[in-house]
Amino acid sequence: MEEPQEKSAEQQPTPASDQQSESTNMNINTNNNTPSEEAARIAELEAQLAQAKQEAAENWNKYLRERAEQDNFRKRQERVLADRVLHQKKALFHKLLDVMDNVERALVYQDTLDKAQLQQTLRMLHWQMNEVLRSEGLSPVATVGETFNPYIHEAIEAVESSDQPEGTIVEEARKGYTLGEETLRPARVKVSMGNNPGNNK
Repeated sequence: MEEPQEKSAEQQPTPASDQQSESTNMNINTNNNTPSEEAARIAELEAQLAQAKQEAAENWNKYLRERAEQDNFRKRQERVLADRVLHQKKALFHKLLDVMDNVERALVYQDTLDKAQLQQTLRMLHWQMNEVLRSEGLSPVATVGETFNPYIHEAIEAVESSDQPEGTIVEEARKGYTLGEETLRPARVKVSMGNNPGNNK
């Protein structure tokens, strides 16, 4: 009867403390290479970080250089534009000064001019000024006899009992001008309302 008990004792499971000991030993054996692998991984990450920092610094410097170049280009363009405007102003002023010189001459000799000579002088100055405006691209707006156009005309009065068709300009109160394709100043005009028989009664 004693032999079965001994055999049963041999078949009993290993205590939990023994299993934990074996598991710890396995973990220690498994993690023997971990420090070196982690060090290599850390070194690789540090290298990648250093490279990323270098690329970021290079990109930032490149951005700063491009921004400086853009600012310099903008400033150069502004200077070119300012010089061009100044050149155009000078050319226009030279033309206007020629007209002013003639006006001043006329004022000096106005007492010695008769009515016909004064009228001739005024017509000459008017022609000269129109030539200056025309050379700068300014053109007068056609008015009397033309159909009213709200883009280039400004109606200040509607004229009744006119022999002109409705919408026809019958009088110019202030001259208008176009600059190229744009209206610089609309002409102020009086426009016909057409012949209304009821107004003749």
